[in-house]
Amino acid sequence: MSPASDLEKNTSLVLGHFEDFVNNKDLDAIERNLDVTFIDHDGPGGREVDRAADRAMMAKMHQMFPDLHVVVKDSVAQGDKVVVRNLWTGTNALTGQRVEFHGFVMWRIAAGKIVERWATVTPMHEITARALEW
Repeated sequence: MSPASDLEKNTSLVLGHFEDFVNNKDLDAIERNLDVTFIDHDGPGGREVDRAADRAMMAKMHQMFPDLHVVVKDSVAQGDKVVVRNLWTGTNALTGQRVEFHGFVMWRIAAGKIVERWATVTPMHEITARALEW
């Protein structure tokens, strides 16, 4: 297999994981896409966690923000890693306020599965009409 096709497969895996796990609320995507040895180095609370903790976190996010949506703005793949720049939006189910946050996430792929994740994410903030003004 050529290195270019490996990079394309790795990128497709990561983009598909975002689409399924976040946008389609398919929590079983964890089992399909993440290796059993998966480590999230920047999981909930800034701790290293496994895929079960990531699944629980996303279930909570979907409950808090029923319309949670992520858009991958950019992606770059090199070797066994894929880095994405993404934008998250949603509506707080309790307050009705629209929120937004964004970040950079690096994923490491091995044998067709995601095995590690690192992330830098901005604090969530409310989207107001004033915030949308330039």
